Amino acid sequence: MVTAERSEEVRSVIDLVASWATGREDVDGVLVVGSWARGAARMDSDVDIVLLTDNPGHAEPSGWTDLLGGDVIRLAQWGALREVRLRRPSGLEVELGFVPLSWADTDPVEPGTRRVVSDGHCVVRDPAGRLVALSAACRAPSSAG
Repeated sequence: MVTAERSEEVRSVIDLVASWATGREDVDGVLVVGSWARGAARMDSDVDIVLLTDNPGHAEPSGWTDLLGGDVIRLAQWGALREVRLRRPSGLEVELGFVPLSWADTDPVEPGTRRVVSDGHCVVRDPAGRLVALSAACRAPSSAG
C-alpha cells in the first residue's frame, strides 16, 4: 500500500525533473520506468527516471541534490546508462538514469533498452517524439531470436 503522501512526493519529483528538462534543448526526453510507471509501486519502491541526453554534464550529482534534496547514495555506470541515485529525507530513493540519444534508437531497439521499456514506462517529456517511437517499437514483437 502506497500512501497518498508518497504518491504526491513521487509526482512532485517527476514534475521537478520534467520542468528542469523543459528548459534544456539538449535533453530530448524524460521517461519514468519500473514499478511507478506500471502502477505496481510499494512504499519501499524507488522511482526510476530516465533522461535522454548526449550531455554527460547533466549527470553531475550536486545539481540533483540541489533540485530534489537528499543525499547521493550511489553513482554507477550500467552500460550506456549513468546512474545518480539519491535518498530524499523521507526515505524515497530516486534513480536518475542518464542515457545518450542512441539509447532510444528503434532500428533495432537494443535488447537492454527493450527490457527496461517493456517492464513498464510512462513518457513524461518527448519534444522530438523519440520516446513515443521507442514505446511503439517495444510493443512490436522483437525480431531477436
